[in-house]
Amino acid sequence: MTLQRLPDEQLADMAELIRVSAMLGADPMLVQSAGGNTSIKQNDRMWIKASGTLLEEAQDKDIFVPVDLPPLRRCIAQGDPQADQPQAFLSDAAYTLRPSIETSLHAIFEQRVVLHVHCIHTLAHAIRTDALESISHRLEGLDWVIVPYTKPGANLAKTVSKSLRMNTNIVILANHGLLVAGDSVEQALSRVLEVHERLAIDPAAKRTPDVKALAQLAEGTAYELPEHAPVHQLALEPHRVQQASSGSLYPDHVIFCGVAVTVLEPGDDLNSIEHRCAEVDCRAPVFVLVPGAGVLVRRDASKGTRALIRCLADVLVRVPAEAPLNYLSDAQNSELLNWDAEQYRQALNAR
Repeated sequence: MTLQRLPDEQLADMAELIRVSAMLGADPMLVQSAGGNTSIKQNDRMWIKASGTLLEEAQDKDIFVPVDLPPLRRCIAQGDPQADQPQAFLSDAAYTLRPSIETSLHAIFEQRVVLHVHCIHTLAHAIRTDALESISHRLEGLDWVIVPYTKPGANLAKTVSKSLRMNTNIVILANHGLLVAGDSVEQALSRVLEVHERLAIDPAAKRTPDVKALAQLAEGTAYELPEHAPVHQLALEPHRVQQASSGSLYPDHVIFCGVAVTVLEPGDDLNSIEHRCAEVDCRAPVFVLVPGAGVLVRRDASKGTRALIRCLADVLVRVPAEAPLNYLSDAQNSELLNWDAEQYRQALNAR
């Protein structure tokens, strides 16, 4: 429907955004599940990915919705809470999906195109307390800034807006991801790929999981071996078990996997963990680390959850044992879990 409702002069730009969105969404090193979002401004209207939709499906489904820019920008400038309700700015009643929760973040840029991805290489730097030091020499010569972690939405838009300089077109979001802007889809994509390449980190050497032991542990339980074998690396180095289980490192992990990563202690078993969770009315862990053996995932884990488990493994195999990590606080985790916008997005991805 998106392309059918556009005037001829805007068709080419939108078609290119759709193509690039699908390409980005199909690469788990850049986007995982419903994460990431893209947009393009056409006069006073901005087309942006709808909340809970998948970039990788951009060419197969109608994932973009239009919002009115002038009133949205006024609300952002005035600090109006409505800026965190992007559905209020839909410019066409024919569209029923909510605009991305990060619509405000895209609106603050003057550049026509904004691409936001959860680049694995970016995250491997951005979760560190020394992220600025880790990144600076790699991005030398580019127009970039780094901003501290802020809850996604209008609050993050405000934080980024205060940090933007005249020519800023790359923003590293601490504990979150990468944001780039450009005057064309091609220019913005080029910047995403350049940052992705400059921040690249080789993964640590792989260890061999104990698949037989894992299968025995999983027998008769709600758990199974992961589809993506490299996920096991989370449990095969003591420092990585510690890094993974010490807290949450970015928003989408909290939303799709929960705050804590459970470690199976010696003498414990999976059914006992589930029973203890049931006794205190808490959700059983969606995945469990078995130190020295590997990882087990709940059979009913959604596709989105599995993608974020893989994301954690892809990130942490690129983080040195001695790296100082910045974990989200209890308050930051809570505001994500209790946020209507995130509950809506998660409901759309419970599959």
